[in-house]
Amino acid sequence: MHTERHPDRPWITTPVTADLLRGALDAEPTGRGLMPHRLPAWARAQYADGQLAMAESQPSGVRLAFRTRATAVELDTVPTKRVYVGAPPRPDGVYELLVDGRPAARSSADGGDTLTIDMTTGTAEHREGPTGTVRFADLPESDAPGAARDIEILLPHNETTRLIALRTDAPIEPAPAPGRRVWLHHGSSISQGSDAAGPTSTWPALAASLGGVELINLGFGGGALLDPFTARAMRDTPADLISVKIGINLVNADLMRLRAFTPAVHGFLDTLREGHPSAPLLVVSPLLCPIHEDTPGPSAPDPESFGTGRLRFRATGDPAERAGGKLTLGVIRDELSKIVTQRAAHDPNLHLIDGRDLYGEADAAELPLPDELHPDAATHRRIGERFAQRAFVHGPFAAAPGA
Repeated sequence: MHTERHPDRPWITTPVTADLLRGALDAEPTGRGLMPHRLPAWARAQYADGQLAMAESQPSGVRLAFRTRATAVELDTVPTKRVYVGAPPRPDGVYELLVDGRPAARSSADGGDTLTIDMTTGTAEHREGPTGTVRFADLPESDAPGAARDIEILLPHNETTRLIALRTDAPIEPAPAPGRRVWLHHGSSISQGSDAAGPTSTWPALAASLGGVELINLGFGGGALLDPFTARAMRDTPADLISVKIGINLVNADLMRLRAFTPAVHGFLDTLREGHPSAPLLVVSPLLCPIHEDTPGPSAPDPESFGTGRLRFRATGDPAERAGGKLTLGVIRDELSKIVTQRAAHDPNLHLIDGRDLYGEADAAELPLPDELHPDAATHRRIGERFAQRAFVHGPFAAAPGA
């Protein structure tokens, strides 16, 4: 069954190709559609980590962009639905449609593959399923009758998606370059979108909309680990504004000690500066996360939450281990402040935002993290609005007068 379309217009099928994509660093042809990636193939090949592979293939910030006079659009896609053993079913990923930059519709895809994850054993099972279709009907007319409009379909921020074809009741063509400044951001699952309401509601997407910029979101759930290949991918990506949110994944993965952390941050920033020597570069320290403020990682699922309908996390480290160099969020904030202060003496375009200015103690009392690690939809909005104020309105990303 197809979306209602104009009775005098036949359906036109257009294969999804890379020139229709924005916000992706790579597009991989597969036997079942084009898969957008947020890391290039050479970077993905440098470490075969299942968590990172899942996160970078979830197309947060990635969208299809085209011009058309169509009044109805369908997208054939193969989503990958995640199922966590012992947890309630996850909602389907959300596709959001913008017409001339304005929200017009939301939908989800039926069908798709299933990835079943058991967090207690660290195992995962992938099963193939049927192709799904996302449908949008009754698109609003242009202010100028018969004129083409700019259409964007934002892909789910938390659901791996392979794109097969578009069907429209009028021809399409790739959208022209938007002419906006490009903001390149890297962070953790919070930057990817965690429990946001949809792809336009992640805090970076909200901040980008308020700032009037084009977003490339390299927020990777569990993957903000100062990986050199991520720094090189960012170095090689054209951008006008750059930000890096550093901290929470290094603690909850218990990845490194302070001795390794400080040189790794310097190395990451050095690499960014090789490709972007003078762009505004903003380091964002961790948001408040009470379980890890003074307690090292690793994080682990809380067994007491199993079967309650809501998975929660806990810190398993010992605060006394800070003396041996184990990282906490407090330790990381102090060290990032020292690093940025030292470097800014020779790099006037390097800046720091304390993450607690985006989400701090008062916010945690009002809007606590539901699972102890990830913000909910209302908190994403608050973080996005505050980042926009501190970076785009009054901070280092503010547009030059007359720009």
